[in-house]
Amino acid sequence: MTSIKNSVALVTGGSRGLGGALVEELYARGAAKVYATARDPRAVTHPDAVPLALEVTDPRSVQAAAARARDVTVLVNNAGVSLGAHSFLDAPLDDVRREFETNFFGPLLVTRAFVPIVEANGGGHLLNVHSVLSWLGVAGSYSATKAALWSQTNSLRLELAPRGIGVTGLHVGYIDTEMAADVDAPKSAPWDVAALALDGVESGAHEVLADDVSRRVKAALSGDLTGLYPQLSL
Repeated sequence: MTSIKNSVALVTGGSRGLGGALVEELYARGAAKVYATARDPRAVTHPDAVPLALEVTDPRSVQAAAARARDVTVLVNNAGVSLGAHSFLDAPLDDVRREFETNFFGPLLVTRAFVPIVEANGGGHLLNVHSVLSWLGVAGSYSATKAALWSQTNSLRLELAPRGIGVTGLHVGYIDTEMAADVDAPKSAPWDVAALALDGVESGAHEVLADDVSRRVKAALSGDLTGLYPQLSL
């Protein structure tokens, strides 16, 4: 288990949306310092956060951030992108590749850079932001990237446990942020999701299912595929 109080955290994509809510919640729980990353650090508006330039798909940018933030004990891989590449047959391959670069390889680059730092600081925690779409192939390459990130997280959990680093995966449906602005469906408040996610970090939870839809879909994974994809039974 990891205490947020007096920790030093880094949140990728920490300028707005869920990332911004996580930065706020970390400070509310007594974090000593929170690095909030963004491509343009001027986008970080939290008065106490430490703005940090980071492009998660650029190894040099990742290494530069790691060189600056040598005191991190809690790493939150939140940055992600959805380009609407919903059809594997028709979507531009460049969009598919960009989603994988950001949503899968980005967290991997950041984790590789910061694990030695967290370990050197006495251990800590990694929080990866997945999605209910990790378990539902209804959003093309975005679903695929989140499924791959889920698998990455499961593997990292086994690798990092002996090194004193806990790993939590966050699954959630739609959140009331810019990314889901055009979605007409129930949405969770980012502040509520951030609180549940950090509850999971502090309790040492392997996974956090932040809403009813995530809990329902996770429970259905052991059933017949028609339970998740009713169109297959037509």
